[in-house]
Amino acid sequence: MDVQLQELIDKIKKDGVASAENASAAIIAEAEKKAAQIVADAEEKASNILKSAKAETERMEKSSKDAIAQAGRNLLISFRDGVTLSLDALIKKEVTEAYNADMLKTLIPETVKAWASKGEDDISVLLSEKDLATLEAGFTKSLKSEIEKGLEIKADSSVASGFKVGVQNGAAFYDFSSEAVAELFGSYLNPVTAKILKEAASE
Repeated sequence: MDVQLQELIDKIKKDGVASAENASAAIIAEAEKKAAQIVADAEEKASNILKSAKAETERMEKSSKDAIAQAGRNLLISFRDGVTLSLDALIKKEVTEAYNADMLKTLIPETVKAWASKGEDDISVLLSEKDLATLEAGFTKSLKSEIEKGLEIKADSSVASGFKVGVQNGAAFYDFSSEAVAELFGSYLNPVTAKILKEAASE
């Protein structure tokens, strides 16, 4: 009886140890599987984070370059516009100063006589009130013949400096006001200025 009991105890121990070893091996295998999955997931997440960070860095770098380029363009445009405004103001100032009494005293009679020589009689000259008051007496002498043929010299509020000349029915008209002449000079110089600035910027 004692022998059989001992054998039974030994068998139970043997079976228990084997079962425990099997269970332990299964637990270890499952743990290793889970650990490997955790590592794989972590590596994938790390890779995705790196890719995302790289993409965001490239996006921010491009955005920064674009912003700098746009700021540069804006600066050049602002500078060009400033130069153009200054140039326009300078041209207008110089043209207005050039249209002094001495210049008008010579220029208007020559213009009127050249026009009258083409057979035009009813010529009209428009001046600023200030210039008319200064020059009217002189024109009465220098343009006596043309005035007798119908020349009209009068003030016009649309003329700040310089003059306008045309036939009285309005069929033909030429604008020699300081504004018109300054605009003419500006239309030529502004593209030239823009080209110079563009070439300077490209260098």
